[in-house]
Amino acid sequence: MSIEAETARLAGLQTEKFALLVDLGIITVPDDYDHATQLASFRKKNYRKFYSYNDAITDRNFSHPSRILKPGDKLLVRAFKQIVPDTTTSEERMAFLETQGAVYTGAQGASLVFDQKRDRLPKGYWYCSFDKKERLFKDADGNLRVPSIGGDGDFGFHLAYFEGTWCERFIFLCLSDLSEPSEA
Repeated sequence: MSIEAETARLAGLQTEKFALLVDLGIITVPDDYDHATQLASFRKKNYRKFYSYNDAITDRNFSHPSRILKPGDKLLVRAFKQIVPDTTTSEERMAFLETQGAVYTGAQGASLVFDQKRDRLPKGYWYCSFDKKERLFKDADGNLRVPSIGGDGDFGFHLAYFEGTWCERFIFLCLSDLSEPSEA
């Protein structure tokens, strides 16, 4: 079997494990958005809206997501759930995100989803914002961490473990770029 055929077969298997939970519509990156200070600004503005907030969610720790957002960018936001029993891996979820044309925006993308769409997030779930392994924050123990926002009614902003497995309660955000490509 060719590499292309095997990749297509694996993508089909991933599609069978996940389904759309909610289409949140479009978010627009605000005109005053500054990637270098987004997480500090977000924390200052929203800290009291969270019952808990991981202190490691900082601009320094999440400085280089795969897709750095810019003012005016438009992104389609969807949240996907696991529909099979047991658990799935980060790699399986990311393979599915690839089939959806996702861009990885890290903690900054999660912060914008919270700012613009939190009233539309179904309660009782954690919404994770994946990125490529080399782009994730590595904690003092060497664990790669994935930003996640959620809870049972009140919100927390936490860091989940990339290397762990995921159950149905952990939803994953899929942000797809609707912006015009910038000129090089």
